[in-house]
Amino acid sequence: MADEKGWKRFQRLGFDSKKFSRRARRAETTTARHAHKFVLSKLDSLRSARQHITLWLLLIVVLIGAVALQMYWYQQAYRATAWKEGGTFAEAVLGPISTLNPLYATTPAEQSASKLLFSSLYRYDDTGNLADDAATSMTVSPDGKKYTVTIRDDVSWSDDVKLTADDVVFTVDLMKSPEVRSVMYNNWVDVSADAIDTRTVVFTLPAPYASFPHALTFSVLPKHVLETVPAGAIRSNAFSVSPVGSGPFTLRLLQIAPDRQHKIANLSASENYYRGTPKLTRFELHAYNEQDDMTRALQTGEVNAAAGIANAEALPDSFVVKQYPINSGVYAIFNAKSQILADSKVRKALQVGTSTTDVRRSLNMPVPELHLPFINGQISGADVPKIPKYNVAQAKKLLDEAGWKIPKGQAIRQKKGVPLLLSVATVKDSDYENALEELAGQWRSLGIEVRTVIKDPSVTQDFVQNTLQRRDFDVLLYELVIGVDPDVYAYWHSSQASQLGYNFANYRNDISDDALASARSRSEPALRNEKYKVFAEQWLKDAPAIGLYQVVMQYAYRPSVMPDIRVGGTPAETDRYADVIYWAAEQVPVYKTP
Repeated sequence: MADEKGWKRFQRLGFDSKKFSRRARRAETTTARHAHKFVLSKLDSLRSARQHITLWLLLIVVLIGAVALQMYWYQQAYRATAWKEGGTFAEAVLGPISTLNPLYATTPAEQSASKLLFSSLYRYDDTGNLADDAATSMTVSPDGKKYTVTIRDDVSWSDDVKLTADDVVFTVDLMKSPEVRSVMYNNWVDVSADAIDTRTVVFTLPAPYASFPHALTFSVLPKHVLETVPAGAIRSNAFSVSPVGSGPFTLRLLQIAPDRQHKIANLSASENYYRGTPKLTRFELHAYNEQDDMTRALQTGEVNAAAGIANAEALPDSFVVKQYPINSGVYAIFNAKSQILADSKVRKALQVGTSTTDVRRSLNMPVPELHLPFINGQISGADVPKIPKYNVAQAKKLLDEAGWKIPKGQAIRQKKGVPLLLSVATVKDSDYENALEELAGQWRSLGIEVRTVIKDPSVTQDFVQNTLQRRDFDVLLYELVIGVDPDVYAYWHSSQASQLGYNFANYRNDISDDALASARSRSEPALRNEKYKVFAEQWLKDAPAIGLYQVVMQYAYRPSVMPDIRVGGTPAETDRYADVIYWAAEQVPVYKTP
């Protein structure tokens, strides 16, 4: 009953809508007032402070950036890049590579391969002076005819056999053998070598020869590999494509490149090389037949360096290009057996009628002048012979006196109805061709008809046998390798005017012969200097050649590699490898000590 009364009480509760509305309005008013007081009024304050906050945020960003920049500068100040071990150095050089046997190396590519694969008794250091290589000491007999050389006991061939004195003697015997037909035959035919023990060799000369130590830079060959090969078969033996050497690198593979246009000698660093293992892991020697191919290979990244490149101006500015004068000269050599050039007046006319300055200007880069049969500075003194001055009028007068006159209404000189025609030969090379074109233009202006013959250096045997040995030219535009010592006996002594000799001018003069023979037999520098001045003076009088310019090796490479070529250390182009063990192709960041 009580529950029933309670239920009825709840039933009497009612809903007062007016009262609810009044309470809702009061709640809304209160909410709006609080929102305005605690939210909207604060937003207004934030808007007014916005500029200050923004400025503070910018200041914080600037401070953070300054700290970061300071940290970066600090790191850079104590960080550098260093060349590390490993990597592959790919170098382009003029070929071809027909053989890897140094006895027959004639092209720059073949000579480069010989320097990388084989060691010598002596080498040229970074000052251009002789330094020990496989040799440790040298003594000379009082009469100047015997040189005793001691070799190191830690030199090994790539097949781990020790290099001994017997290998040196064996190599000399090969070089002087007429059956082998080595390119060094003339220099060694009169020299004998004997092994006293495993480390000592005695060289015996027929007469004193002051510059003989410079001849000891030849590549030594392994007797245990070649001693059973007949002398006449040395060239065609498998050794020519897979040699065993003792140099800083060993041959992995001699391959034809994918373009089928050039060969690549793939070399690996020799871990037991006696001067230390090279930094490089690999060395690729790319042999191209054309300068344009070398430039293209650099541009496309096929190689990262090129030696002896002529048209470096075609390369992007990112490449490093350096020039290294070497101890070689380019000459216009007059064949004295030529019917026309046998007359000294004609040779003198060409001598004074040639502007060598304009010849040098025609080349792709600046080169030093060269007027004597020596490199500039190899002979000294106030009385060093001076060259005749350029004089076109005198040249024409000499030609007239020699009987070569220009008939009325014609441009070419004649003598007894025969035109004055000169055949000028050289090898295919952009510098030689530019010089040849300039020479031909100058001589034509004198009334001389000039026929140019440009031989392909890739056909080496044809040029050597049919042009050089047969002296099939009136004028030869060619490079003569002079070297560190001014001994030029091989190029100008009459005894060398033979088919296998290097006296391409067929030059003969008793005064010159005596001076050259006497100078090479004396060891006193002052006396040798005087003898060479006598020879130079007679050489200028006889005009067997015109000195055009000293050779400059131009070397281009990408900054990603480091060919450690030392200035002054390149008597010949291949002497750039004097410190090849320090060349590098990879870099790594390192921190310096504060």
